[in-house]
Amino acid sequence: MPMVTVDLDKCQGCGTCVDVCPMSVYELIEMPEYGGDKKAKPTRMEDCIMCLSCVNSCPNQAITVEE
Repeated sequence: MPMVTVDLDKCQGCGTCVDVCPMSVYELIEMPEYGGDKKAKPTRMEDCIMCLSCVNSCPNQAITVEE
C-alpha cells in the first residue's frame, strides 16, 4: 500500500490535491493546532493508485507518495 504524507507546515489548504486526485484520497480537515485552518489529509490512503497527480500539482510541494 502506498504511503501518502502531507507536510502540514507546507500545506496551505488550497485543495488542489482534493481536486486532482482521481481516487478521492484527500479531504480538507480543520486543524485546531494550525489555528483552525483547513489542511489536506489523506483519509483514504489505501485507495491511492500512485498516479502522483497530487505530488505534481501541489504548489507548495507538501505531498510525498512512496511505496
